[in-house]
Amino acid sequence: METNARYLAVGSLALTVILAAFAFVYWLDNSGGLASRVPYRLQFFHNVSGLQPGAAVLFDGVRVGEVTGLIIDPHDPEHVVASIAVNEGTPLRKDTKVDIESQGLTGTAAVLLEGGSPSAPPLVGKDGAPPLIVAGPDVGRSLTQTARQALQRVDKILSDNADSFKATMDNLKSFTDALARNSDKVDAVIAGLERMTSGETAKPPPVYDLNVPKLSGLPDTRLPGQIFISDPTAVVALQTQRLLSRSPDGQLVIVGTMQWSDTLPKLFQEKILQSFEDAGISASLGPPDDHAKTDREIKIDLRSFNVTGPVDSNAEIGFAATLLSGDGHVLKTHVFKTSIPCSSRDELVMVKALNTAFGNAANDLAVWASEAL
Repeated sequence: METNARYLAVGSLALTVILAAFAFVYWLDNSGGLASRVPYRLQFFHNVSGLQPGAAVLFDGVRVGEVTGLIIDPHDPEHVVASIAVNEGTPLRKDTKVDIESQGLTGTAAVLLEGGSPSAPPLVGKDGAPPLIVAGPDVGRSLTQTARQALQRVDKILSDNADSFKATMDNLKSFTDALARNSDKVDAVIAGLERMTSGETAKPPPVYDLNVPKLSGLPDTRLPGQIFISDPTAVVALQTQRLLSRSPDGQLVIVGTMQWSDTLPKLFQEKILQSFEDAGISASLGPPDDHAKTDREIKIDLRSFNVTGPVDSNAEIGFAATLLSGDGHVLKTHVFKTSIPCSSRDELVMVKALNTAFGNAANDLAVWASEAL
């Protein structure tokens, strides 16, 4: 009996603590819900999605009550009437505004009461009914509804003007394609405008060609077969039409405004071919499709085609040549270097010196190839 009495006492105490905790939480949740409350009615013109009985009622951000009920106006189904109970002494007046707002992460809706002039008369009910506050026409519309309506309007605008938008995009594509095809002309126009605004007269850069050297010291007998001169290889810096100068530390820089008639490797190859043909040597450009036994191929690696300076200026041309047999076997290799002094750094003087150096190099190559054959 004593044991049962002890269990009964402990259970009663635990139940009392639980009830007290629930009562405390209820009191905190209702911010003093045991205080005297005053009933009001709120009329909304649209749906009040998310608003439920028990939702908080805030006045200027301070919780003053809760929603006690929600009904659809029996006289007008487009209206929703919410019953609220707020703390006595809350200064609700005729110009108090009503809104609905989602609270916290859960998105629970709450009633917001704002403002009210101190000089405005207090709200008074009629015929014994609680005072009525009529919400504005936009209150109750959710953000999702507003966004959906805005997107619908945008979609209608796009659908009504689909042809115009398509035509505009087609025109824009045609315009950008035309710009891409004529980018070089656009650059020229911009350059012309720059010269026009600066008051300068455009002067095209001078273009120089390599002279075709006259070969000498070749054998009197005609060389057998044909010599094919392959496309020369060269570093990127030599793939240019500009006049180059090499400093003592090996740096290549562009000199003056002149340019050659073609890139240096192609110009070198073309003039070698012409010199061979003028000397009666049967020659052709590019690698042969089908080698004959008497055919030969010369492969050239262009290594220098520049002037040095600015002190002790010279015109320098250097390249390596490889002679191949008709079946592709290496017959002979040689590295050629030619240097001719330049009397000044004048463009024309340097061009003439390079022409002289090229003539010597071409003749050395022809004699070397003839001796090998």
